[in-house]
Amino acid sequence: MTPDEEKVLKAMKDIGKPVRPGDVAEATGIDSKEVSKIIASLKKLELVDSPKRCYYAPK
Repeated sequence: MTPDEEKVLKAMKDIGKPVRPGDVAEATGIDSKEVSKIIASLKKLELVDSPKRCYYAPK
């Protein structure tokens, strides 16, 4: 896992509820488009789930 992936996953866990990529971008300081790419890769690793459209949460 890359440092940015770890940062995004940690931010999602810290927020504690399903979040949009923009919320994670605000919390981490990483660009929103980049956060979306990172979330996609975390989904492939099965570390992130999407409980509803456009919202993501760590598993």
